[in-house]
Amino acid sequence: MTRCRLCGAAALASVVDLGATPPCESFLAADQLDQPEPAYPLHLRVCTDCWLAQIPPLITPEETFSEYAYFSSFSTSWVEHARTFVDGAAARLGLDGDSFVVEVASNDGYLLKHVVDRGIRCLGVEPSVNVGASARDAGVPTLTAFLSPDTGSAVRAEHGPADLVVANNVYAHIPDVVGFTQGLRALVADDGWVSIEVQHLLTLIEENQYDTIYHEHFQYYTVASAIRALASGGLSLVDVELLPTHGGSIRLWARPSEVAGEPSARVAEVLDREKAAGLQELSGYTEFSARVAKVRRDLLRFLIDAAERGESVVGYGAPGKGNTLLNHCGVRPDLLAYTVDRNPYKHGRFTPGTRIPILSPERIAADKPDYVLVLPWNLRAELTEQLSFVHDWGGRLVFPIPELSIVEVKR
Repeated sequence: MTRCRLCGAAALASVVDLGATPPCESFLAADQLDQPEPAYPLHLRVCTDCWLAQIPPLITPEETFSEYAYFSSFSTSWVEHARTFVDGAAARLGLDGDSFVVEVASNDGYLLKHVVDRGIRCLGVEPSVNVGASARDAGVPTLTAFLSPDTGSAVRAEHGPADLVVANNVYAHIPDVVGFTQGLRALVADDGWVSIEVQHLLTLIEENQYDTIYHEHFQYYTVASAIRALASGGLSLVDVELLPTHGGSIRLWARPSEVAGEPSARVAEVLDREKAAGLQELSGYTEFSARVAKVRRDLLRFLIDAAERGESVVGYGAPGKGNTLLNHCGVRPDLLAYTVDRNPYKHGRFTPGTRIPILSPERIAADKPDYVLVLPWNLRAELTEQLSFVHDWGGRLVFPIPELSIVEVKR
């Protein structure tokens, strides 16, 4: 990557270099353990012209999403988050039986099922064949496709323009940010709304959330850089919400530029916060690499000390972010015996690069480990409650981000 994928400038400055790792969702079957495993550089840079943070597009979305290992419905809190959003959007926009809602990257229908329950016409656009099939099985109409300007135009021609287009946790996943944004504009009605949720670069930097940097996340947004990205497709930001999801996200409310009007006061407030944090100059990025290195040292020190004391440590969850963390820290099964996950698709497989076995959650209660390393740390409240049973044998939870935290849970 020699030029910014949004503005084309060559002024790219290094933020953090995490070495080379395999794609974070490329879980291994047992018969693949003796085969070569590709790894790609994972180096975050920021454009000093438009301030879009980005990594090189070394893998394609087709490689990642043709058959995807992530099913949104396995997270209870995320399904509830989606329900709350649908309720709020219906009230805010007056959605009813005459409305049409499209979700891009609709996964297994975790959000649109709430739209279906309200009797609102909807369509999911989901590139992954396997999770899209799950959505259709759940009664959510779903088109298997990647969004492009042509796809957006074809959906609009067949189904009509959308009153609301939802794009949650996908705006970072597309290397052609301009083409994708043009696709959103093709979908939405000329007086409609687009709602995008994406991780906020401000919290990523402030809270050391470097494990959310991985190959399928091609760019990382501030509100300032998101405004520029939306404009590339003819959309303008109208409002923004700060969300706790994924460690800190932004919900961007946008409309076609012709009808958008002036942005809300909240947009100016968040822009001021980003500017105060130095994210529109290099000073806001210079210390991040050193703080990332400390997270690595602290986790390794804990795991090595636990091993020396003869204490057992297992993992909970096998998210993409966990694989960035494990690979960057060089954690292997001698330090983390296994991890568990609620998704049956991952059972019997192994984490990419680190080759740590993935088992069903029941193994934790059976083995009674001294520590459980929680890899999806962004679900801290949900998982602290789910894992409260480790208190029965004196086990403790370990959260690696934003800094190492060892928690004694209570029933």
